[in-house]
Amino acid sequence: MRYADDPGAQCEVFVQAAVERVWELVTDIALPARLSPELRRVAWLDGADGPAVGARFEGHNRRVNMRDWRTVSEVIELTECRAFAWAVMDVDGRYGGPVSDVAGSMARWRFDLTPEDGGTRVRQSVVIGPGRSGVTLAIEARPEIEEQIVAFRLEELRGGMAATLAGVKSLAEEGQGSTWRRRASNSW
Repeated sequence: MRYADDPGAQCEVFVQAAVERVWELVTDIALPARLSPELRRVAWLDGADGPAVGARFEGHNRRVNMRDWRTVSEVIELTECRAFAWAVMDVDGRYGGPVSDVAGSMARWRFDLTPEDGGTRVRQSVVIGPGRSGVTLAIEARPEIEEQIVAFRLEELRGGMAATLAGVKSLAEEGQGSTWRRRASNSW
């Protein structure tokens, strides 16, 4: 798959917990920073203190053999106990000119929740592009292996999603959702 094709990946898990408990976890932006191998910390911006369409948050990321980087995300969809989606922008211009418009986002992430058999089916997905990112820099350096670069990045993102969903499942099924939210918000 090529970068211009809007490549994406998704993972899903069944959680033996009510959709409301799972919703509390997936809309807590601090939680993935605890579970993801790449995202390190997050914070709401512009006075926001929780998810709402248009609310923004910054994320700080780290990967092996790369400088740390910051992104700003904007919530683009929020349907109570069903869908939470955000677009990630390169506001610092690390990969080209600064981008603060969701139309130029370097990725779009989302959680979808579906009640199922007394629990919740949780799907996390990502579409990379259309904006510039580390993937575009790698492709520009080695255009002859673009498909392998895209496939490698999608596999990395699947690994992060799998880790995040495993953590959500564990926390929701252990009944620690509200305790985790307090711990995460107090740790910054």
